[in-house]
Amino acid sequence: MPIEVLLQLVIATLDDLKGQHLVKLNVRSLSNITDFMIVVTGTSDRHVRVLAREVALQAKKHGISPLGVEGGQAADWMIVDLGDVIVHIMQAEARQFYDLERLWNPALQKADVPHVDVIGATPNEPIS
Repeated sequence: MPIEVLLQLVIATLDDLKGQHLVKLNVRSLSNITDFMIVVTGTSDRHVRVLAREVALQAKKHGISPLGVEGGQAADWMIVDLGDVIVHIMQAEARQFYDLERLWNPALQKADVPHVDVIGATPNEPIS
């Protein structure tokens, strides 16, 4: 499956299930393990688990076997590894604490960053 189609599938799945403050990071130049990271906020541990499960399920339905799904019962952060795309699903507190957007993109605070897409948020809306 082309990576753009996989990204669209992941984003649509997270959006359908009300994932909040979705951010797509192009990390091709920063990482040798993946091309894109998706960071999204779930509203509760149950919501985080449902988002992770559904992303993995939709990927499987489209012929992509997840390389791994990490997280557990106290799901404040789960990861779905789809190879070219790694999805980080976090509760707001964990997302703010780990601040993956800043870790993977130190230039995030600059006005024009072409390799970062904030999906479902206005430019001045906080992402965490």
